[in-house]
Amino acid sequence: MSPAGVSRRCPRCIGFGLRDPISVNVVGLEPMPGEGMETRFALKLRVQNPNDTPIEYDGVFVELDVRGSKLASGVSDRQGAVPRYGEAVITVPMSVSVGAMIRRAIGIATGNRVRSDYQMRGKLAGPAFGGYRFESKGELQLPAALIGPER
Repeated sequence: MSPAGVSRRCPRCIGFGLRDPISVNVVGLEPMPGEGMETRFALKLRVQNPNDTPIEYDGVFVELDVRGSKLASGVSDRQGAVPRYGEAVITVPMSVSVGAMIRRAIGIATGNRVRSDYQMRGKLAGPAFGGYRFESKGELQLPAALIGPER
């Protein structure tokens, strides 16, 4: 309590629960080395913070669905901050399941497009209270490693 009997709030606590949601969009996919039948790629995310305080994070989790089916998931123990009214690009290594690769190959063989609608959900883990969950939808160009040789 302050001398006047009024409690002081820490800047991070002000407006707890009243923050605007973050915006997270896919801005890139780059192939990564995998092992065995595993396919991996680096998912680049642009995180925008529309709030007047920075967002600190300590870990990232992402799931990526393409055309209604789970394609890949990934985690990173990366730490950082998204500045107030600012943005940051975060890279998350993603693993693609064999089942997802088979479904995708069947889609390619039957003439389905390489550009696909996606839905992404995930979480930026916070150093204190659970972090920030996010969802995003859009269209992306799948990397060549996921679609095989050109036809």
